[in-house]
Amino acid sequence: MDGHLGTGTSARENDPDHVILLDPERRPIGTALKSTVHTTQTPLHLAFSCHIMDAEGRVLLTRRSLDKKAWPGVWTNSVCGHPAPGESMEDAVRRRTRYELGLDLEELSLALPDFQYRAVDASGIVENEFCPVYTARTTTTPVPRPSEVAEYQWARPEDLEVAVSATPWAFSPWIVLQLAAIRAGA
Repeated sequence: MDGHLGTGTSARENDPDHVILLDPERRPIGTALKSTVHTTQTPLHLAFSCHIMDAEGRVLLTRRSLDKKAWPGVWTNSVCGHPAPGESMEDAVRRRTRYELGLDLEELSLALPDFQYRAVDASGIVENEFCPVYTARTTTTPVPRPSEVAEYQWARPEDLEVAVSATPWAFSPWIVLQLAAIRAGA
């Protein structure tokens, strides 16, 4: 993946309210309003996840706002989101991180280029995403947006591994799967 996916729909270029829909081979097939996509029958679409580390090597965990439609209140990776049509993945990661956490990123790199998952939360809402996973560093302090992040915690990677292994139900399914894929060297 080249980090830049367009759909040829210039009216929606760089519109963060739209997500990029994908076919089973992960090719863009159009866009849809983000507010209409996450349902009990969510189509495959493009997303990203990012794990942010601080200068001490700790990873930033966030607890999803209780107002979130899917997986409200669960602990997860630092930031997730969707690139807008025509937006590079790296720009999307930086945009969403600034929006949700008020953070500037350094050393952004692709960790899991082929990560894809489908999961259903307790309310029946489906996540169905091709979701490349990034890592990054920051030297700034999070200022979370309450509508996105209920709270945050810096954790040593080994402590996160223990917590996710012991209580996977307390975390988003995507962080559980991402950590397993990273451990496996995928």
